[in-house]
Amino acid sequence: MQAQSKITILITGGAGFIGSALCDNFIAKGYKVVCLDNLATGHLKNIEHHFSNPDFTFIEGDIRNMDDCQKAVNGADYVLHEAALGSVPRSLLDPVTTNDVNVGGFLNMLVAARDANVKRFVYAASSSTYGDSEALPKVEDKIGKPLSPYAITKYVNELYAEIFSKTYGIETIGLRYFNVFGRRQDPNGAYAAVIPKFVSQLMAHESPVVNGDGNYSRDFTYIDNVVQMNELALFTNNKEAVNTVYNTAFGERTTLNDLLRYLKKYLSVYDAAIANVQVTHGPNRAGDIPHSLASVEKAKQLLGYSPKFSMEEGLKEATGWYWNNLRSDATEK
Repeated sequence: MQAQSKITILITGGAGFIGSALCDNFIAKGYKVVCLDNLATGHLKNIEHHFSNPDFTFIEGDIRNMDDCQKAVNGADYVLHEAALGSVPRSLLDPVTTNDVNVGGFLNMLVAARDANVKRFVYAASSSTYGDSEALPKVEDKIGKPLSPYAITKYVNELYAEIFSKTYGIETIGLRYFNVFGRRQDPNGAYAAVIPKFVSQLMAHESPVVNGDGNYSRDFTYIDNVVQMNELALFTNNKEAVNTVYNTAFGERTTLNDLLRYLKKYLSVYDAAIANVQVTHGPNRAGDIPHSLASVEKAKQLLGYSPKFSMEEGLKEATGWYWNNLRSDATEK
């Protein structure tokens, strides 16, 4: 899709893993991009290559501050709202901050976007919304009860978006992300996502710790599929496609045991010793969903979604990036 007379897109959380990939995509296609981030979990190194581009603006600010939200959304045509505090375990330890950011901050951004008359508000929803529903694959109109404070906050986002669409006429689309992985995903910290954390441990010849017996499964989704979904949601002209939510995934599930097998296979190309690193098992993690698998039929039908990367294909791409960018950190441990 080509840019039209410098359309301006605000990306909240734009210095983060997913947000920075979105910044890259839209700058490359000639759009003006405004990035709002408080750098709590995002990093300047993810976006600093854009600083010399006059079409890129970085605002260090917090979505919990309405003034920051209003400043960022001023002049924006579209909003991609990625800013949030992720992690189920973090929400269990600190539900108040998770709620402040994910609910209070989300509401601030909705109000600011409404008042600025943005054309569409596309936001990061979550597969955690499916909660205790055991049905597979997950379809958008059938959810269970949330299993964590984080899941509650992401479901509340959907409720607020629906109300704002009905009450104020702002177009909203929620994208329920399923275990996104890829370049720039941070392996450090207590709440690191499982793939970069496992990669970092394997490169350091440390035993990855798997929660439970390793048979829990996830619909691991490569970052480029997520970028595609955001772009489709932002610019679709199909009126039936707006004011709703979509699974954002590939549509296959992989167990944690299989994930580690793939990682050892692809990383051992660079370091043969990784193939012999042993895996250890710990207890299941509170709030975790045993199995997750998305139906992406709704996105295919209404948005024309066609994911380019399977989990394995994405993993091949990602391990090359991890090896080149995380190796020094891993070997210094």
